[in-house]
Amino acid sequence: MTSVSPNATAPPAPARGERGTAPAPIRARRSPRLGAARGGRTPWLYLAPALIVLAGLLIYPIYQLGLISTLQYTQAQVSGGEPTSFRGLGNYTDLFSDGQFWRVLVATLAFAAACVVSTLAVGCALAVLLTRVRAVPRIALMLAALGAWATPAVTGSTVWVFLFDPDFGPVDKVLVWLGLDGFADYSWTYDRLSAFALVLFEVVWCSFPLVMVTVYAGIKAIPGEVLEAASLDGASAWRTWRSVMAPILRPILIVVTIQSIIWDFKVFTQIYVMTDGGGIAGQNLVLNVYAYQKAFASSQYGLGSAIGVVMLLILLAVTLGYLRLLRRQGEEL
Repeated sequence: MTSVSPNATAPPAPARGERGTAPAPIRARRSPRLGAARGGRTPWLYLAPALIVLAGLLIYPIYQLGLISTLQYTQAQVSGGEPTSFRGLGNYTDLFSDGQFWRVLVATLAFAAACVVSTLAVGCALAVLLTRVRAVPRIALMLAALGAWATPAVTGSTVWVFLFDPDFGPVDKVLVWLGLDGFADYSWTYDRLSAFALVLFEVVWCSFPLVMVTVYAGIKAIPGEVLEAASLDGASAWRTWRSVMAPILRPILIVVTIQSIIWDFKVFTQIYVMTDGGGIAGQNLVLNVYAYQKAFASSQYGLGSAIGVVMLLILLAVTLGYLRLLRRQGEEL
C-alpha cells in the first residue's frame, strides 16, 4: 500500500462549465538526414527525363564509336563477306603512324584557333557598337546578323563561293577596280592559305551573331553608373571594354568561347562545300572531313571511328584545360 505525501497537490479540477482537455499528442520529429536525402533526390527526379534522353542520344553513340574504333570494320564486314575481328589499339596505331593525320591535326588546330579568335573579336566589337548607335541602325544590324545566323551552312557556303568566284564573283572585280590588279581572275580556292581564309570568312560570318547578341545582352545588364563613371574618368572605348566590361562579362565570355571552340574545331560543311571535299590533294583537310574520307570514301569505318575518338578527347582536354585555367585565376564557374 502506497502512502501519499501530504505536500502533494492534486491536479486542478476543471472549472464548472468547462470540459477537460486531453493532453496534446507528441509529434514525431522528422530526421534532418531524411529530409536532406529527400531534398537531394528531388532535383535528380526532375532531371531524370532529360538525362535519359541524353544517355540515348549521347552516351550510347559515344560507346558505339569507341567500340567500332577497336574493330576491323570495313565494307567487307558490313556486307557480311568477312567476320568482324577485334584489333584493340591497331586502328590508333595506324592512325598515329600516318603522317597525313598529323598534318591535318595541326591544320585543324590552327584553323579552329583563328576562327575562335576572329569570331569573338567581331562579335564583341559589334556588341559594343550596338550600344553606341541609334535604334534604326541597331535594329538593321541585328536583323542582318540574325539573317546570317539563320542561313543554313550549305547555303551560306555556296553564296560565299559565288562571291569569290574568279569568273563571275563580284569580289575580284571590286578589288581590281580598287587598283589591286593581282586579283584579276584570282582563284581563292586554289591556294591553300587563301582557301582557308575564305572558309574562315564564312565561318565567322555565320558564327558571330551568337556572340554579338549574347555579349550585347550582358552589356545592357551592366549598371549605367559603372559605364558613366568610366566615361567621366576619360577612359577610351578600348580601356572601358578591357577594364570594365570584360571583367563583368567574363562568365558570358567563357560560355561563348567554349561554344566557339567546339563548333569551330569540328567544322565540316564549310570545308567540304567550299573546297570541294578538302582542296587540291587534300591541302585543306580538317579532322572532320578527314574522318569522313576514311570512314565513307575508303570504307575504313574503324579508322574513321578512331579519328572521331581522338577529336572527342582533344575537345575534352581543351575545354577542361580552359576551365581549369580560369579556376586558377579565381573565377567562379
